[in-house]
Amino acid sequence: MSAKPYPKLQETLWHEKLDNGLEVFILPKPGFTKTYATFTTRFGSIDNHFTPPGGETIRVPDGIAHFLEHKMFEEPDGDIFSKFASQGASANAYTSFDRTVYLFTATDEIEANLDTLLHFVQNPYFTDENVEKEKGIIVQEIDMYRDNPDWRVYFGLIEAMYQTHPVHIDIAGTAESVRSITKEMLYDCYNTFYHPSNMTFFVVGGVDPQETMERIKRNQANKTFPPSGEIKRLFENEPEKVKDEKRELQLPVSLPKCLFGFKEDPDEHKDDVRKELASKIMLEALLGSSSALYQQLYDDNLISDGFGQEYNTGPGYAFSIIGGETRDPDELVTQVSEALYEAAKNGISSDIFERTRRKKIGAFLRMMNSPESIASEFTRYRHKGGDLFTLVEVYESLTLEEINERVKEHANPDRRAISIVRSGTA
Repeated sequence: MSAKPYPKLQETLWHEKLDNGLEVFILPKPGFTKTYATFTTRFGSIDNHFTPPGGETIRVPDGIAHFLEHKMFEEPDGDIFSKFASQGASANAYTSFDRTVYLFTATDEIEANLDTLLHFVQNPYFTDENVEKEKGIIVQEIDMYRDNPDWRVYFGLIEAMYQTHPVHIDIAGTAESVRSITKEMLYDCYNTFYHPSNMTFFVVGGVDPQETMERIKRNQANKTFPPSGEIKRLFENEPEKVKDEKRELQLPVSLPKCLFGFKEDPDEHKDDVRKELASKIMLEALLGSSSALYQQLYDDNLISDGFGQEYNTGPGYAFSIIGGETRDPDELVTQVSEALYEAAKNGISSDIFERTRRKKIGAFLRMMNSPESIASEFTRYRHKGGDLFTLVEVYESLTLEEINERVKEHANPDRRAISIVRSGTA
């Protein structure tokens, strides 16, 4: 086991790659009573077409990664939530575009909970009966989200942006795709993506790193796994232009909801952490709550406190999302777009850049007091080939010229899409 100190953050990260390929990271936080652990696989909603190690190419139904996440909590003698609860832990899981995360948080019986997390994720239990039962539950979940205006406007934007890349497909899939999932398909996906070599185990909190690592190593030494191999993920070429410039639908909302953003070609810059941080500074400087534009929009009653922006990037995709509730979606899009195009021509001032960079660094340092945020963000950046604990150095090394270049690259009117939910009956 190796220790990597981060003097600026006053943190030390412990790491070991086990014989079965599992990477284990431990971040001790002396004085913290809460411990947070995540067990993550690089398998998300976009992984619906792939070639397993030594196997033939498979295309699986949309939503299968999310379905598999649901089924992992079921065991022959009941569900795993009750076992965690009996050990004083709260367990959960989530599926994103490119990963599935299983987790627990607890203040006591940490070793027992670590064993439980490792056990249930590495012991799938799928039957024809429990798979069929789950279909009805997930279809109900899909129907529920179809009535959720925030979800519809969010995914409506991604659907408008992307033509072929599976990022535009709802993480839960569709009722039709879910009903086509079989036990055999779940085992195919599990055996491909849940091999230890495709997974990361992260523990943060008031733990002893040596004792915790030994506990995890003993657990894994008692299990056998087939040899690992390369997983080939297959994506069709995504056209540069958006699929639809604008999408609208009607739902019973008190105020319209409007999201818009710009789609990028990730091959232009690759899935780069530096690019992501530069993009976040760019958006915060121009549209954050401290910006002149935000104040103007707020004074004009075009936005509320819920107005925001984010930047998303992953395998084969990169895009911004801007917006929120507004009395006039068209006017909001016009004003913000014009401000972005103007910034692309004239650039951001050095004062605004420095103030925004300091704000981002401050927010990162505050995040380091949250075990939950650390665990989630560490794995996300790890999958990008980055290191969460060096982000301050990346922020500090960014230049005004890089940020202004990012504005020029990103604010491309030919790659803008708009999603609006207006008040009415669906």
